[in-house]
Amino acid sequence: MNIQQSIGVFDSGYGGLTVFKSIVRKLPKYNYIYFGDNARTPYGDHSFETIYQYTLECVEWLFAQGCPLVILACNTASAKALRSIQQNILPFKYPNHRVLGVIRPTAEIVGDFTNTKSIGVMGTRGTINSESYLMEINKFFPGIKVAQQSCPMWVPLIENDEHRSAGADYFVKKYVDQLLAKDEHIDCIVLACTHYPLLVPKIKEVLPEHISLLAQDDIVADSLALYLVNHPEIENKISKQGQQQFFTSGDPKAFDASASIFFGKQIISEHASFSK
Repeated sequence: MNIQQSIGVFDSGYGGLTVFKSIVRKLPKYNYIYFGDNARTPYGDHSFETIYQYTLECVEWLFAQGCPLVILACNTASAKALRSIQQNILPFKYPNHRVLGVIRPTAEIVGDFTNTKSIGVMGTRGTINSESYLMEINKFFPGIKVAQQSCPMWVPLIENDEHRSAGADYFVKKYVDQLLAKDEHIDCIVLACTHYPLLVPKIKEVLPEHISLLAQDDIVADSLALYLVNHPEIENKISKQGQQQFFTSGDPKAFDASASIFFGKQIISEHASFSK
């Protein structure tokens, strides 16, 4: 049974569950539907056009389940599909629906965490190559210098539940060192992937104490709470029974087995398919 009038949370796979976990903790009274497009992950390896099409299909699926508001809890989708959906789809096809991403909320506050005006951004190749963080941060803080570092091994380590192992130490230190070598004045690092909060303990082990670390989970949750206060026309539509549903385009059993790594407790998901 579908939960009507829910907040939709979308990711290409599991990482968005870290954001969803924080959202539920911050805003427990609302109904939610989480959808992971596991059958087609990772998105970062696809073209702009493919990522846009996949993201749009998933957003429209969540709209069909009764979600007037959808959060793209995926940096790649936020970087490569959000703006087009907001500008080219919503006004004409879904004028009463809203889609929000994870990049803008982070960019809006990053300036509050740096004294040197030099920050680092760590993410997947797709997110880094899109330069979305460079552009968004420049809008709010044009005086901040941004150095970027892609971390291609971090997501596989996390999704294979190896992020707590000694084997992960090498790749954590490798990418942190590569980033810091680009700018010795960095005093704040943005973790621009929703998987990366699971690596925070290991990152802090190799990070100089004066460098602050920003993960997106709580940032996005706080931003959503403020959005709902400022947009009662959306907030009033959301049912408030505190219900949660989980869907995946992949195998539900496989999804459930890995989801607990990100969500912190066992869940039971259902398979979702797209009607043509």
